[in-house]
Amino acid sequence: MVLQPADYRHYVEQFEADERAATGKVYDGEPQADGLTPEPAWAWMERELPWFDSSDKAVEEMYYFRWYAWKKHLVKTPHGYVITEWLPKPEVKDGSYGALPDAAPFHLDEARWLHTRAIAEDDARFWFQPENDVRKYSDAMATAVRSVMLANGDNALATSLLPEMKRVYGDWERTQQDSNGLFWSIDTRDAMEKSISGDGYRPTLNSYMESDARTIAATARLAHDETTAREYEAKADKLHQLIETVLWNPKDEFYEVVSPAKDSGIRAQKKFVDSGTTMQFSGVRELIGYLPWEYSEPAQDHDVAWRQLFAPQGFDGHYGATTAERRSPRFRFASSDQCTWNGPAWPFAMTQTLQALASYLDGAGKHVLDGADYMRLFDRYVLAQHIKLKDGRMIDWIDEDYDADTDEWIAKRMLIEKNKQVGRGNYYNHSGFADPLITGVIGLRPRADDRIVVQPLVRAWSYFAIDALPYHGHLLTIAWDATGKRYRHGKGLWLAVDGRIIARRTTLGTLETRLNATKEKR
Repeated sequence: MVLQPADYRHYVEQFEADERAATGKVYDGEPQADGLTPEPAWAWMERELPWFDSSDKAVEEMYYFRWYAWKKHLVKTPHGYVITEWLPKPEVKDGSYGALPDAAPFHLDEARWLHTRAIAEDDARFWFQPENDVRKYSDAMATAVRSVMLANGDNALATSLLPEMKRVYGDWERTQQDSNGLFWSIDTRDAMEKSISGDGYRPTLNSYMESDARTIAATARLAHDETTAREYEAKADKLHQLIETVLWNPKDEFYEVVSPAKDSGIRAQKKFVDSGTTMQFSGVRELIGYLPWEYSEPAQDHDVAWRQLFAPQGFDGHYGATTAERRSPRFRFASSDQCTWNGPAWPFAMTQTLQALASYLDGAGKHVLDGADYMRLFDRYVLAQHIKLKDGRMIDWIDEDYDADTDEWIAKRMLIEKNKQVGRGNYYNHSGFADPLITGVIGLRPRADDRIVVQPLVRAWSYFAIDALPYHGHLLTIAWDATGKRYRHGKGLWLAVDGRIIARRTTLGTLETRLNATKEKR
């Protein structure tokens, strides 16, 4: 190993002191299936984490803080690991500690980088059990399973779940797909309540379904089921065309919500809020309009939408991207609900946008944004994840929605004022951090084959390393050392597999090799 775990223990000691100051105690998690006391954070982290080191100490600290917070949500049940969202746990008796599917794809993206593979695999199987409501919220769960497979290199999990993936997809088709081929959703069931755009044909579920259809097709081919592969490829192609033609607003140059058709099944839903129109654009740009870049391959000229990310009247915010454009007359409309998607920043949406931007920048051709823009958004995300204690001290924190201009945690303030569910958002597991860092900042883009492609989006750091990173049954080290003095393996960017350097370059850029390379490539 290049990095020594003991060098990062001080972070956990500080996090524990901060947690006592903020909440009055240290919470290590729910009792485990064997009845034993939950494992302390450092013991778990020392066993499970890939180690991260950076010249940007704010990012380095946040990496360890987010794992510290994440561990609190890991429960070992009699049936395997389950990853939850809330602290304190909801008072439900469902055997799953109130686990919800909306952020589960983030949980799986993070868990795929841990050393115990069963954590991600158990949670994935949990959501495809028929008795668990994977459709309580919109999600791309089949895609998340494939993401786990791309990291660990093992097809068995995905192929074993293929029948359940098809069952769930069919359930979505039967309940929420209209005769025009589009899927409808209530914004609340997208985990995006009180949005400006409201209900209808949203870029959320439609993007998820296109991606899940392609995942089922790819998984079917692994299982030598060409009939299923062709069937789901056709579903994905049809939905892709609808997203590109029906959900793309050429006037606003953005993917937007469209009001439902007259015969849409959404009109029978009690929670449906009728805008009074049919098949009309909502006329508001929202961050969900970037989801097609995460889950699909939009037309090249649609990338004009990315110009809105840092536009002053678009999504620009000192602490991250607003969930709706500022120029909308309904931006931050008055609401007594603490959970609103009418403009506040949400870590959930920040994660999706970072993932979408990384996928966009990974594509061929010219781009309207670049790696510096990715890092600008990522750095703002890091900056946002703090809270001020009563004594005036700032500590690392993750919660629900926040003001992109002031960094105030909105739901937390409102719940305290109402004296209702105080503490609900503490260490809220509703977003990702390690995965955007690994796949975006550092740029490891997981693949099904034995090629390793590293495309770092960071440029300003003088050094970084991710060490003991599980990938396809091996342990990777990816390191950048501008002077060669930090890690003492020479100047430049280099990649090691199981401790042996197999590829390097002198400058910070794309590094590509094969996992089983026997000679060092430059």
